Amino acid sequence: MKIYVGNLPHEITEQELRQEFASFGEVTSVNIVKDKYSGQPRGFGFVEMASVSQGQAAIAGLNGKAMKDQMLNVSAARPPSENRGGGSYGNRRSGGPSKGWQRRY
Repeated sequence: MKIYVGNLPHEITEQELRQEFASFGEVTSVNIVKDKYSGQPRGFGFVEMASVSQGQAAIAGLNGKAMKDQMLNVSAARPPSENRGGGSYGNRRSGGPSKGWQRRY
């Protein structure tokens, strides 16, 4: 089960995050998201647990828990939306204008 972890302290490491979740079961992966330009943590990440029951236990046990003076936001991860980053000027599939947008001459 993939879990979203928000409001992470910027100084936390993936190993520390793994240790927090390990008390609820087998952690298969940990990824703290970083800014692609600066390399600095963006304050959120994802943890993957071996089973749904372990993931649900981790969510129940860690959501709202203080970690380095910040309250964690822990929930089931949602799949990225189809329109993510599409904006109002383009249709990501065709590269052309989005539906409803017409150029007037």
